Amino acid sequence: MIAIEYVLAGAAVLILFSIIANKVSGRLGLPALLIFIFVGMLAGSEGPGGIYFDDPFIAQSIGVVGLALILFSGGLDTRWTEVRPVLYKGLMLSTVGVALTALVVCAAAIFLLGFSPLEGFLLGAIVSSTDAAAVFSILRSRRASLKGDLRPLLEFESGSNDPMAILLTIGAITLLMQPGTSFFSLVPLFVQQMAVGGLLGYGMGKGAAWLINAVKVEYEGLYAVLTLASALLIYGLTTIVGGNGFLAAYIAGLVIGNSAIVHRKSLIRFHEGIGWLMQITLFLTLGLFVFPSELLPVLVPGIIISIVLIFVARPIAVYLSLLPWKMKKNEKLMISWVGLRGAAPIVLATFPLIAGVPQAQVFFNLVFFMVIASALLHGTSIPFVAKHLGLAAPLPGRSRFGLELDSPEDSRNELFELVVPHGSPASGKQIVNLGLPAGTLIILIAKGSEQFSPRGATVLEDGDTLLILTTPDAAQAVRRIITGETEMEPDEPEPPEGGWPWGSGFTWGTTKPPENERGRL
Repeated sequence: MIAIEYVLAGAAVLILFSIIANKVSGRLGLPALLIFIFVGMLAGSEGPGGIYFDDPFIAQSIGVVGLALILFSGGLDTRWTEVRPVLYKGLMLSTVGVALTALVVCAAAIFLLGFSPLEGFLLGAIVSSTDAAAVFSILRSRRASLKGDLRPLLEFESGSNDPMAILLTIGAITLLMQPGTSFFSLVPLFVQQMAVGGLLGYGMGKGAAWLINAVKVEYEGLYAVLTLASALLIYGLTTIVGGNGFLAAYIAGLVIGNSAIVHRKSLIRFHEGIGWLMQITLFLTLGLFVFPSELLPVLVPGIIISIVLIFVARPIAVYLSLLPWKMKKNEKLMISWVGLRGAAPIVLATFPLIAGVPQAQVFFNLVFFMVIASALLHGTSIPFVAKHLGLAAPLPGRSRFGLELDSPEDSRNELFELVVPHGSPASGKQIVNLGLPAGTLIILIAKGSEQFSPRGATVLEDGDTLLILTTPDAAQAVRRIITGETEMEPDEPEPPEGGWPWGSGFTWGTTKPPENERGRL
């Protein structure tokens, strides 16, 4: 029995080494997940570390907890105003897109690798979803920034597509282990998982937001403990009652993060740290769990199926899923390329191991190889592809004023910076003549190296950086006045020729929420 001191010291060394390695990898353009996995492999039984770990149940348990907290953290730091315009696209990608990906990979596994139909479908189901941890890590880093609503669309897809992949994986395992079972008998399970997960995630998220404001704890640090316990409760309780805990965790985070709660910014920072800790722990564990020597026999089939997944299955799924919407070709190409696979497929690959599926280890090794291939290709090339397609946005910079922007605790005001772009309608105008909404104040202006508090007669110029205090309801209007950009609205699918079968009275949702609800969930 190893003493706990050695376990704690070893875990700390691995985490510290992963953080340092990630700093170096960022300069080389390598994604974090790849570094964490490699550190785990080096620490494993076939690496210099010599740590033997071969327990699929523990690996799966760590993966499940890690994914739940990563999804909660991702939802907490996502603005509903960014998600709402891409809601229907994201839902289509996370359901139909996942199913199409699984089917294309299944066909390739049958015809190119000689798998049986059910084995091919199981492989396709396991790798059918993009990974939230990988997508959040890449798109929220300082290496990649995308124009328009591409980033929120890809993040929402990755945060909401796990339920479909889990259903398909469980369904494929059930069909393999229980011959004669009809796949259609699993449809009610999918409906139940989605409905219960969505409703409990929203309801318990609302309840958690109310509790955060109502509990009035004496020590500020306890609010972080409260939200962490809430995230675990939401996942656990939803799963117990038959819903999808991952979906519930993401939706609950989205609800809480877009609610008026105390210490909102500090809670987001806390859970961002928890999310990174979970990523490191999760990928280290999965790196320890794999045996590199077992990857060599799946090298050729792994390359073949990876090529199919990246260059065939993902593009087909994206293009067919987004057919109802008019989108530019370069945007669809970008969405097709950001098909990052990470922890979620590897965790799903432990399901066949625990269920005792024949050749389950082959499935795990294949999936692990495909994740490495995706991380190497996708993770290193996203900034280049975005720039080549004309979709790279300027990387977010630091505050010109040396401030950490944080809205007041009552969340009735929003504090943010805006740069007056070249050709802005506000350029050359006095502040008093801008027509800013009531309750809006420009607190500071940075002109070159000079910073000062403006007056109504102050004239704005191209390149000025403004520190603005306004209400959440007026924030979009202020941005529109200063930058000239229009507010994004939700896209609605184009009706087929002859109209929708349910008639023209059906609506996909109001294009704008009531004014008193703008910016809040």
